[in-house]
Amino acid sequence: MAAGSVVRSVASAQDAGSAFAASPSGAQTPANASARWRHSVCRWCYSGVSLDELIKQSKAIGISSIELLDEPEWLQVRAAGLECAVANGPTSITRGFNRTEHHDEIIAGSERLLPRVAAAGIPQMIVFSGNRAGLSDADGLRHCTAGLKRLMPLAESAGVTIIMELLNSKVDHKDYQCDHTAWGAELVQRVGSDRFRLLYDIYHMQIMEGDVIRTMEQHHAAISHYHTGGVPGRREIDGSQELHYPAIVRALTATGFSGYFAQEFIPSRAPFESLAQAVRICSV
Repeated sequence: MAAGSVVRSVASAQDAGSAFAASPSGAQTPANASARWRHSVCRWCYSGVSLDELIKQSKAIGISSIELLDEPEWLQVRAAGLECAVANGPTSITRGFNRTEHHDEIIAGSERLLPRVAAAGIPQMIVFSGNRAGLSDADGLRHCTAGLKRLMPLAESAGVTIIMELLNSKVDHKDYQCDHTAWGAELVQRVGSDRFRLLYDIYHMQIMEGDVIRTMEQHHAAISHYHTGGVPGRREIDGSQELHYPAIVRALTATGFSGYFAQEFIPSRAPFESLAQAVRICSV
């Protein structure tokens, strides 16, 4: 574990608060779950259940958003009274902005998507750097900057923030280029638009660099969205793993963050009880 990493939680129950309400699944959720945070959940982690069921359970738990959705799902979630904090964009993890030969295709896809994302009231659209495939980090930074600068006038006119996700290239996404916070923050600075920011995935960045709290504090101005996940294994964010999420949430609160905080772990137990527990842990 890297120096400065957040240590294992052994007291998450004490940190979770004491005001609870029962959800239909039987899980205990905080009555004020949304009082401080706008909670979100990533759809792909619950692919084994219908979107209707995920909507029902999310509303009962106090989650206001289901994210990483394609267009038909945006409309279903919105019709049910929930938000979509992040729409899927036109790139993939392996094929993104770091290759200039992809830029025309990505821009064309964005020209189709962004007006629809804006019309649906979705504040953010996710993109990826792509894999290195032999490309240096300096060239990848230069290529991503050029492509994103082409996209910014459209994002700015649509009022949608483009977010590039930080992913680990050590375990899950070998060769992915945007794999360190400093690289991503430099990209934000070079693009120079309020409509481009980072998605800081706590799970991924704990694996790559550790020192999660200090990194969030140092680079919070470059970040507009956060994902959770237990390390190792991307399971529940309770005391079974090495990160202490109540401390992370408190530190994030101190930065003035007021966006969406999204659960992106793969449940190993009853899925909605685990999800309700995660919201409790992050409602400190």
